[in-house]
Amino acid sequence: MKKWIPLGSRILLGLIYFVFGGMGLAMAAGLMSMPETPPMPEAATAFMTGMMATGYFFPLLKFTETAGGFFLLVGRGAPVALVILAPVTLHIFLFHACLTPGAGELILPAAMVCLQVLAMRGYWTLYRPLFGPPRSA
Repeated sequence: MKKWIPLGSRILLGLIYFVFGGMGLAMAAGLMSMPETPPMPEAATAFMTGMMATGYFFPLLKFTETAGGFFLLVGRGAPVALVILAPVTLHIFLFHACLTPGAGELILPAAMVCLQVLAMRGYWTLYRPLFGPPRSA
């Protein structure tokens, strides 16, 4: 695989997480108001309400996204950032696949899954031992 594909994927995924995570962090801190969007389905609204009601989870999630996006952009610690962001990417995809109607809602989440896989492919030599037989100590 050409080296620029994982690099480009890492940078694009980093931009997505850094920008949207930063916006969510600004909203959680009260520095920015929630943008006007069409109402979400009832199940999605209930999920988001519960996540916000915890008081800690939404800011923690957005901090993780922002920090992970930053590390992907600068390339320092990118393999670890990709591992930390993998369940977040999966959750974003599943949230939109299960709780929001329409194929249009899946465009960005599906693109994020593809970018995640392509970016991780660039670090496969680091991840390969995780999938092999266990070593004895």
